[in-house]
Amino acid sequence: MHGLFEDEDDIFVGSIKSKLMDIIFNANNDVVRYQLEKFIDRMAALELLAAQKLGEEIDERELNTFLISNADEVEGYAKSLCIEMMGNILSQSE
Repeated sequence: MHGLFEDEDDIFVGSIKSKLMDIIFNANNDVVRYQLEKFIDRMAALELLAAQKLGEEIDERELNTFLISNADEVEGYAKSLCIEMMGNILSQSE
């Protein structure tokens, strides 16, 4: 349903993730690469930390179950991460 109101030409309409993609594809390539590398490093660190805390590697099925069971919370946090990355990219692209 959210896609119904999305207009690629309107900067005030669309999902946060779609706006992040717009910024990624149009911003300074070096800035975007740097931010994506930071994001990947952070994801790797978080997965390693979670594995250490659990005492085992994270099972893909368990991760998918968590994503489904906590969809609203995950979506909200994902939006926050997108906004953070957009801010970082835009502030470094000026």
